Amino acid sequence: MKNFLILTFFILGFRQISFSQSQSPEAKLKELGLELPEITAPIANYVKWRQVGNVLYLAGTGPDVFGKVGSDLSTEQGYQAARETGLEVIAVLQKATGDLSKIKQFVKVLGMVNSDPEFTAQPAVINGFSDLMVEVFGEKGKHARSAVGVAALPNNMAVEIEVIVELYD
Repeated sequence: MKNFLILTFFILGFRQISFSQSQSPEAKLKELGLELPEITAPIANYVKWRQVGNVLYLAGTGPDVFGKVGSDLSTEQGYQAARETGLEVIAVLQKATGDLSKIKQFVKVLGMVNSDPEFTAQPAVINGFSDLMVEVFGEKGKHARSAVGVAALPNNMAVEIEVIVELYD
């Protein structure tokens, strides 16, 4: 009986440690010293997100960084622009869900890079977004992804990113 009690306390203690080490995305943002930007109004006739069942579709969004990656901007500047876009995406997710812990997983990301015709490192640019999602959401932030170069983006934005996430029921 004594061994059973010791084992029970050990298991319960381990579970408590496991739960306390798991941080909410909001707590992780705070730990990283990151602040979410204000959500701006759409620039045309669309909405920032649409929920269908337990799937949330986000419209494309981009940073306040302008120019073509590969000529006006370096790959590193493009990476930072994608990271900034990630903060905007998280802000929209926060507004749409009310609680980032409602996100079960990131499903699909489309990253578009306003690219010089000779630029071919679009995946390295969109890594700025992907790296941030994993930093904030852990395994839930990993996603299927496309990273493509485009001839132009609205207002000459450096990147634009669309996101699909699954929510808990």
